[in-house]
Amino acid sequence: MVVGSFAKGCQVVVIGSGPGGYLAAIRLAQLKKDVILVESAPALGGICLNEGCIPSKALIHAADFFTDTQTSKHFGVTVEKVSLDLPKLIAWKDGIVQRLTGGVKTLCTKNGAEVMRGRARFISDRQVEVQGPDGVQVVQFEQAVIATGSVPFGLPGFPWDGETVIGSKEALSLQSVPQRLVVIGGGYVGLELGSVYRKFGAEVAVVEFFPELLGQHDPEVREALTRRLKALGIKLYLGHRAVAFEKGSPSKMTIQDREQKETVLDADKILVSVGRVPNVEGLGLDAAGVARDAKGFIKVNTRMETNVPGIYAVGDVVGGPLLAHKAYREAKVAAEVIAGEPSAFDNLVIPAVVYTDPEVAWAGLSEMEAKAKGFNVVTGTFPFRASGRAMTLDATDGFVKTVADADTKRILGIHIVGAGASELVSEGALAIEMGAFLDDLSGTIHPHPTLSEGLMESVEAALGEAIHVMNK
Repeated sequence: MVVGSFAKGCQVVVIGSGPGGYLAAIRLAQLKKDVILVESAPALGGICLNEGCIPSKALIHAADFFTDTQTSKHFGVTVEKVSLDLPKLIAWKDGIVQRLTGGVKTLCTKNGAEVMRGRARFISDRQVEVQGPDGVQVVQFEQAVIATGSVPFGLPGFPWDGETVIGSKEALSLQSVPQRLVVIGGGYVGLELGSVYRKFGAEVAVVEFFPELLGQHDPEVREALTRRLKALGIKLYLGHRAVAFEKGSPSKMTIQDREQKETVLDADKILVSVGRVPNVEGLGLDAAGVARDAKGFIKVNTRMETNVPGIYAVGDVVGGPLLAHKAYREAKVAAEVIAGEPSAFDNLVIPAVVYTDPEVAWAGLSEMEAKAKGFNVVTGTFPFRASGRAMTLDATDGFVKTVADADTKRILGIHIVGAGASELVSEGALAIEMGAFLDDLSGTIHPHPTLSEGLMESVEAALGEAIHVMNK
């Protein structure tokens, strides 16, 4: 309820407290700027901390541990009477989220960034109106950083009701394991959460419109993940689209392949995860004059500047890979540019991870992409089944693949499928950022026995110098 309106001023207003927003606010405060961080949600941290990155990884860890206790008999460890208390697991996950979001609030406050609760709307290129619990406040600013993130893309015919048709938010807080879960969308969110509930005992089916999972990747990456998902018992309906559903116990969901052949699936829960769109509705971008592209994402340059002087944008709302760590980097750039420091988003690679089983991680170009760009490509692959450390971890699925320019031997891409891929990929990203060559990594001593040796071994394979696998 609006109880009043008054004006407040600051040097920089940051709209949205997700990874891009809170980092921008903290960094600006560190650079001695007067900052107001506006957030409409009850907790800071955005989707990543509250409904995405962090809570999903907590459930993934629990699901992996739950599975490990049931598959360890072959190396002599037998665990009797394994059970799952899902409400307790959800409470543990919520506790992690609360600690992190509370920590973000503390960091903002202690660094000197003011937090204002409410929903912001531009009313000019130098004013935002904030509708909050204390009424309407008009904030006048010199610069602004838009960090409102993205929201799930809705699927016609499958409106979210929070009960039968759910999104990732609801999937991360279920109080019981559904008997039958149908996931619409074979992207990373759908595959991650589908794998979690399959490991918890649900019958899981994934319906994906495209004929392959992770279609942008080289065939061996797609094949390794697809093979493992099938081994887990997940039913994959590739090249299918969701047509309709009839609510019931269970609900009946109709899917259709490319030849219009229909299949009916039973579903207790339907998780819709078909992509995300920029979160700009009601933001008043037209009033500020901020330009967007054809998909609705805000246009920015390498300094994170929009077309309106003094207004910047970072994170999912500007498009590209919708990843928290990209938002972190963009936020730092925007803050430093506002403070008058030389800075730009000039990174060569943005590493990415899919936290499936096994994990899939990559940085740089795939072999297909490198060839399409005209490179004379050489590759090297090291399978984890040849890794002593992977054997001792009982985690031999997957491989490391290095893609390089055959003429110069400069590393173009690193692709990892397997345990710990999320932790291993950063070395590859660093190598590409620094313009490393194959012999830079082959000549770097990696500790033994470790999974990280796999990267060195793949580089040696690309050089034709492999020791622990046969050279091509």
